[in-house]
Amino acid sequence: MPNRVASALLVTAATAALALVPVSVAAAEPTAPPGTLVASAPSPAPIPGSADARRITYWTVGPQDRPALSTGGVYLPTGTPPEGGWPVLAWAHGTSGLGDDCAPSVIGPTLPERDYPYLQRWLDEGYAIVATDYVGLGTPGVHPYLDGKTSAHSVVDSVAAARALHPELSNRWAVVGQSQGGGAAVTTARYATQFQAPDLDFRGAVGTGVPANIELALLPLGPGVPPVAISDGLTEYVLYILAGLRSARPDIDLDSYLTPLGREWVDRAETVCAVPFEEEVRGLRLGDLFSRPLAQVPDFYGVLNGYMGVPTSGYDRPVFIGQGLADVDVPAPSALSLAAAMTANGEPLTFRTYPGDHSAAFRDSQPDAIAFVNGLFGRARP
Repeated sequence: MPNRVASALLVTAATAALALVPVSVAAAEPTAPPGTLVASAPSPAPIPGSADARRITYWTVGPQDRPALSTGGVYLPTGTPPEGGWPVLAWAHGTSGLGDDCAPSVIGPTLPERDYPYLQRWLDEGYAIVATDYVGLGTPGVHPYLDGKTSAHSVVDSVAAARALHPELSNRWAVVGQSQGGGAAVTTARYATQFQAPDLDFRGAVGTGVPANIELALLPLGPGVPPVAISDGLTEYVLYILAGLRSARPDIDLDSYLTPLGREWVDRAETVCAVPFEEEVRGLRLGDLFSRPLAQVPDFYGVLNGYMGVPTSGYDRPVFIGQGLADVDVPAPSALSLAAAMTANGEPLTFRTYPGDHSAAFRDSQPDAIAFVNGLFGRARP
């Protein structure tokens, strides 16, 4: 793409994003570095109990390493910041959908009854929360669902943007995420020290319900495969993955592998939020969506692994992974295989299992996660 065309598109994207968020910070040029704060405004969806809540727009890095905008939320705890500023907890949210109106900074989390108490507990522990929406949620373009590196950039750059807004934030930070956000958090741990600005001090990550090795489930998809409807949730996840992959990797021409029905559903996945979409796909057979096997995509495993594979090596900061043994959204073998590979590679991993399902393990793991994160910061309860 010629540079002048790319710049024009980015200016258009910035203008659209700024229309969503009243500007209180001067807009950056499209060439502004990742982490540059573009705009802020009062949050329309504050975490209950936060002393201050703002919605931000900032520059980051999107698919194929192109400049992109992201939005997010910044939430401060009550009280006086400790010496050195509030330690920062970057929150990577779970699946909310791909449409702009699915952005958690606008409408709150998909499961508020689960996520708000969890986030409030971190505020009570004395952490400021910086919660990215990820590229494409609330900003122009399709959200590249489960794109690990893009999500990591969104997380890292949200912290830099939040510190530009609130100087009382510490440069020390960690990341916590659940489900889609669990994968984002763990992948962030792999790349944070590479992606972050020199003045940031990344300490480590917590991921629960981490969707590791999910790409393997996509390899056999094709006409008639699977021949029956699978769970509504898994069907929804696959459609979101296909929509994100189609946008992030236009070179593979995903539409040429889809039937007209398949293209219709992948188009639909780009706009519908998670809760209503799960209801819409009820009874849908994925095998009816394909005109030819996805395995015919050249190096399809390499494409998927590069897009959504959770790294198994190269970590330079501690990682905590929690997994529910009764989880049917991200089955336990997913995390167990990731943990085995990371352990074999000598990575700094703490791995814990819990008896419950996807949400129960998320809740039940929080005391362990708090102890782990407090240890990363060398702090007891504030």
